[in-house]
Amino acid sequence: DVYKRQIDTVDLLSLPTFVGTMLWESRVLARRELRVVGDLDDATAEELADPRLPADPLVPVGYERRDTAASLTMLVGNVAVNLAIAGSIAAMNRFVFKRRIVDLGATKWSLPVALVAWDFLYYWDHRWMHEVRLFWANHVSHHSSERYNLSTALRQPWSGFLTSWVFLPMPLLGIPAHHVIKAGQINLLYQYWIHTETIDKLPAPVEAVFNTPSHHRVHHGANPQYLDKNYGGILIVWDKLFGTFEPEVRRIKYGLTKNIHTYNPIRIGYHEFADIARDVRRATTWRDRFGYVVRGPGWQPATRATPATPPPRHPSSPAPRRPSSVCVTKALAHPTKNATQTAPDGTGGG
Repeated sequence: DVYKRQIDTVDLLSLPTFVGTMLWESRVLARRELRVVGDLDDATAEELADPRLPADPLVPVGYERRDTAASLTMLVGNVAVNLAIAGSIAAMNRFVFKRRIVDLGATKWSLPVALVAWDFLYYWDHRWMHEVRLFWANHVSHHSSERYNLSTALRQPWSGFLTSWVFLPMPLLGIPAHHVIKAGQINLLYQYWIHTETIDKLPAPVEAVFNTPSHHRVHHGANPQYLDKNYGGILIVWDKLFGTFEPEVRRIKYGLTKNIHTYNPIRIGYHEFADIARDVRRATTWRDRFGYVVRGPGWQPATRATPATPPPRHPSSPAPRRPSSVCVTKALAHPTKNATQTAPDGTGGG
């Protein structure tokens, strides 16, 4: 079945590549000065968001055994779920391809077209996962770590089928199934290497066009100015075209605006679904019930005086102030390399 995603040689080679590169990264970081997880917890919104240059120096957070184990467990669950639903996804794509409005065919251009098309649709898929709470409930697991390293890339969600329909324009346009699958594979694997603090900013021409470690660190930030920014997969040009680009200036507070204090993969994968169910159950009108599901994370009905869920993920614009003692030097003042702190709690995030 050409429509069904199969495990291929690239997938099999990916596993030893992941292990080898994570071991390499952990050794590189072990020789660097690291900051402590939670070092920015007491920083104000103004300190986290001041846009003035120069940019803060990059000081990594590093690895923590339980955090990495949680990320790897999420990967195993993601693969299991994807294999279980592969037949249904294939049937959906086959149904649409039979009703295609054009037929690009398998030419030398079909794979490049598929790569660009997938990346464009991925931008919107990713953006909607941040803007619709039901979709965010799936994606939030990827943002749940307070650390940022190659293992974070493997912290994959378990309910990706919620937005699999976003990519149906590709079979509708007659892009061959094997090229659609390959485009998705390449896009996902590209994003692995950008989950790192071992690489600072790359040459300007690369930063201008492609998603890079610097751009994606911003996406994982809970700083006010970094929320819901830099959605691109391979290309960052989509963010620049659609107004969601933000450069890395202030040191990044990784994780969620309200973090979850757990390494339990079940809670990591489903805590936001549970929060949605709680809010829907407490709502008094169908309008509010619907809003809790399809409005943005942190949304509250106007009639509620005391929110049951965390406040909105978009704080008011901070004042242009930058106390350098916190933003620039605070991490350097805490050189402890292997300090651990349980991961943070909640809904909403970068």
